[in-house]
Amino acid sequence: MTENGIDKDIYIFEFKFEGDKDQALTQIKEKKYFEKYQGKGKKIYLFGVEFADSNVGEWVVEKLADF
Repeated sequence: MTENGIDKDIYIFEFKFEGDKDQALTQIKEKKYFEKYQGKGKKIYLFGVEFADSNVGEWVVEKLADF
């Protein structure tokens, strides 16, 4: 762990330019992007983000259950 604690959690993002935040979150879960980080004693957060034009539109976050 670093001195400032920056590596205490895992954040996984999926961005959709032609889709929505829920599709992005579903993709993370279906493709199991988080699996390699499980069992390391860290909290894992999944972010589904959609873009509106060139800006972040809406987003959703979900915390995985501790493993």
